[in-house]
Amino acid sequence: MTVVLILILLILIGLACVLIHRDWRLKYFSRPLYALFRRILPRMSDTEREALEAGTVWWDGALFSGHPSARALHAIPAPRLSDEEQSFLDHEVATLCAMVHDWQVTRQDLDLPVEAWDYIKTHRFFGMIIPKEYGGLGFSASAHSAVVTRLASRNSALSATVMVPNSLGPAELLLHYGTEEQKNHYLPRLARGEDIPAFGLTSPWAGSDAAAIPDHGIVCKGLWQGEEVLGMRVSWDKRYITLGPVCTVLGLAFRLYDPDGLLGSEPDIGITCALVPRDHPGVEIGRRHFPLDAMFMNGPTRGHDVFMPLDFIIGGPQRAGQGWRMLMECLAAGRSISLPASYAGMAQLTARAVGAYSVVRDQFHTRIHKFEGVIEPLARIGANTYLMDAARSMTAGAVDLGEKPAVLSAIAKYHVTERGRNVVNDGMDIIGGKGIILGPQNFLGRAYQQIPVGITVEGANILTRSLIIFGQGAIRCHPFVLAEMRAAQADDPEQGLADFDVAFWGHMRHAAGNKMRAIGHGWTGALLARPDTDVAPSMARYYRQLTRFSAAFATLAETSMLVLGGSLKRRESISARLGDVLSQLYLISATLKRFEDEGRQATDAPLAHWAIQDAFCRAQDAIDGVLGNFPNRFLACALKVLLFPWGRSFSAPSDTLSASVADVLCTPGAARDRLTRLAYVPDALEEPVGALESALQAVLDTQPLDARVREFEKSGQIPAGDPRANVRDIAEAVHAAGGLTDEEYERLRARNDLRDRVIAVDDFAPDFQGPSGSETRL
Repeated sequence: MTVVLILILLILIGLACVLIHRDWRLKYFSRPLYALFRRILPRMSDTEREALEAGTVWWDGALFSGHPSARALHAIPAPRLSDEEQSFLDHEVATLCAMVHDWQVTRQDLDLPVEAWDYIKTHRFFGMIIPKEYGGLGFSASAHSAVVTRLASRNSALSATVMVPNSLGPAELLLHYGTEEQKNHYLPRLARGEDIPAFGLTSPWAGSDAAAIPDHGIVCKGLWQGEEVLGMRVSWDKRYITLGPVCTVLGLAFRLYDPDGLLGSEPDIGITCALVPRDHPGVEIGRRHFPLDAMFMNGPTRGHDVFMPLDFIIGGPQRAGQGWRMLMECLAAGRSISLPASYAGMAQLTARAVGAYSVVRDQFHTRIHKFEGVIEPLARIGANTYLMDAARSMTAGAVDLGEKPAVLSAIAKYHVTERGRNVVNDGMDIIGGKGIILGPQNFLGRAYQQIPVGITVEGANILTRSLIIFGQGAIRCHPFVLAEMRAAQADDPEQGLADFDVAFWGHMRHAAGNKMRAIGHGWTGALLARPDTDVAPSMARYYRQLTRFSAAFATLAETSMLVLGGSLKRRESISARLGDVLSQLYLISATLKRFEDEGRQATDAPLAHWAIQDAFCRAQDAIDGVLGNFPNRFLACALKVLLFPWGRSFSAPSDTLSASVADVLCTPGAARDRLTRLAYVPDALEEPVGALESALQAVLDTQPLDARVREFEKSGQIPAGDPRANVRDIAEAVHAAGGLTDEEYERLRARNDLRDRVIAVDDFAPDFQGPSGSETRL
């Protein structure tokens, strides 16, 4: 035995000597491994490389590292609006919201009111991202996000109309890539609303696979303004183009070819982005799609052999073929800001309105928010809304810091829209019949109807989850994998070997450290994973578990990439579950940061606890799904024993915690206001949400009187057979029997009028052509 141990020790010492000595390491280990990598690694296409290299790595890199720092998380600046941005949100945005009524837009006018369009243009809503030197507002990404959130709580057409020109579109592309001449011409016009932009990307034949668009242009010579110039003949067929029917300038993505070598020796130049005036000869535009009664302008555009000069290319001819990278980097704006903001707005409206409705509405002589069956969905609504806004704010803040978070933007888009779907579904379950009758009094029906729109655009959520989040994140966010791939495909093999040697052995040290850390935290329950800065005592456990889960995720990801190799891309379900783990860790991080940034508000703690515990449960489910379907069963069992030897660390949030979250939604106060801080809440009683706010306060103010009415009813003092002794008119019967003073009865009667207004639904003429009315009695 002693001899064996000595031999093992000598072998290890020998290996260490070889690895330490660079020349020996290169000769005996790195060079053979490098040759193997170059042989088996499939060569990346230009579009694959550009997609992987687009954007930046931010907090996702910390999570992939297996050792996220609480200090670094807290050090990320909390997004703050400037005084100018806050004033715009409080005044111009509120004024615009008041101009738009959901039913009028979606049923009667099928468009935003003319005065709303004029106000949008006059007050430069289309120019929020355009710098002031070009006449825009020069707002931050956080302000852009906040504006869209508030608009979305009012009407989907309103939010979509404003958000698209400020996300993926001509303005965004011009700012980053346009020539000075293009910027000076278009940006002031876009900021003033003289030009309305749209961007044509999606082809019927490519769908979510934007890199495969068949739309094409051929470099050629042609006549332009009476002179022969070098240009291109472009043919396209696009659909789902927001603002397309009303745009005055159209952005186009197409693949450019140069078969005659007029620009150089490369016949396939690549995906190119151009900017074309609507009235340019050959541009076909103007019809509309009908996206689930969401009346934002959306439609197809086409053109066949439309000649345009090369100057139409965004950035000029030198940017020809660079469109895919341009699009990949600018897509982060739509995914990071617009869609998360839209669904956060829907969620905040749902939380505020449904919470109030559950207090106002009685069933079985009980306010429905007291039923445990209602408390459960109320808790999901509240906690998901808190988490969604945390993710929205943190991701938009990353853009303000100069990041282009490609992976985190996909996480925000997928998970905020999916949780938004769940929030609205829960809200519809609670309000019941009120929600299924469309009309001016329905505050949630259109949101429920239109939820699939955002889930489908910017890449269908199914594909975002199964192909992008981990598929891109595993390579982009890993500290060493992309460097290894670059080295393996280097044109200079010797330089590639040197780079590979650094990346590969750094990878090995990183992987070994993560495995040791993951096993240690697994067996100790992360008790030794102390946060590296002061944290809220009630949240300390979550910081420790975030470190533990991050190390476990890094180990599981490394193992999956090693065992499955290139086939992991085809194992979409495993890839999706790994992406789910990464996503939940990011959502947990955003929630912890929100709680910290907002001053550790005690009344918000139930929201944070519920959201974080639920996210950890989802992460555990995803890990169980990976291990349960891992092709190497021995390795799966070994990983489970090493990483989670004591089983699951988190159970679903308790009923007691759920009740505390539901109370936040149902109780006017600072916590409810913070939760729904960006929802537009009108004052007018004619507005369903305004009536709900008044009814909620009236119900809470008259609770002592309700208790007296119930006691009087039980006392038997109401004359037998009094037809008013029913759930609707009981206060009238008690008043008539002397149980209430005139002043007390008047307070209850006013409250009941508000109650009746809130629970009323609309009715229409039999042919639905006449004006609508609302029930005032049940």
